[in-house]
Amino acid sequence: MAVNVNGQNASLTALDVMRDAPVIPVIVLNDVAHAVPMARALVEGGIRMLEVTLRTPQALACMEAIARDVPEAVVGAGTVRSAADAQAAARAGARFAVSPGFTPAVGRACRDLNLPLLPGVATGSEIMMAQEEGFSALKFFPAVQAGGLAMLKAWQGPFGDVVFCPTGGIQPGNAAEFLALGNVACVGGSWLVPGDALAAGDWARITELARATAALRPAR
Repeated sequence: MAVNVNGQNASLTALDVMRDAPVIPVIVLNDVAHAVPMARALVEGGIRMLEVTLRTPQALACMEAIARDVPEAVVGAGTVRSAADAQAAARAGARFAVSPGFTPAVGRACRDLNLPLLPGVATGSEIMMAQEEGFSALKFFPAVQAGGLAMLKAWQGPFGDVVFCPTGGIQPGNAAEFLALGNVACVGGSWLVPGDALAAGDWARITELARATAALRPAR
């Protein structure tokens, strides 16, 4: 899929983010010095939608560095839990947002910022709430713990117009099973950026892990 990575957010949708590659890496960064080489390693491996989670004090600075120095990447903010989180992420250069749950306030803030949002859901009621606010490209979190494959299959009937990015408990060993479902556009996973690879500056390993994700998506 062709996505204008250097354009404005208006050219990017949540579906663009979800369909660009089989996996959106869930990235936790504690050192700003790691941000740019890590992003370049992922892009070299074919992964350019990068979810940097707001779980560390350095996260916003890492987003700024990636947005400034790795134009081939599309940096996003994960763990967005409030309007203030969304606003700070947008100021840091984030071009999409991912939330662990959903509230109308977060949805409105992202819409006002023109920031595509993948809201987190785990129940049918949460899906309905997100759809009432205009969101139908959703993050299923925590996927394995909240019902996994069986839950996604059950949702295909009543929520046939919704597509999901399952995140939480997804690993190389089970990712292909999730990606084979018709209502799954991609998965989220932290295995592409292991903590020990970051600590060692092993960018080649991160590139190799990124390249391996291409084999996970079945032909349709």
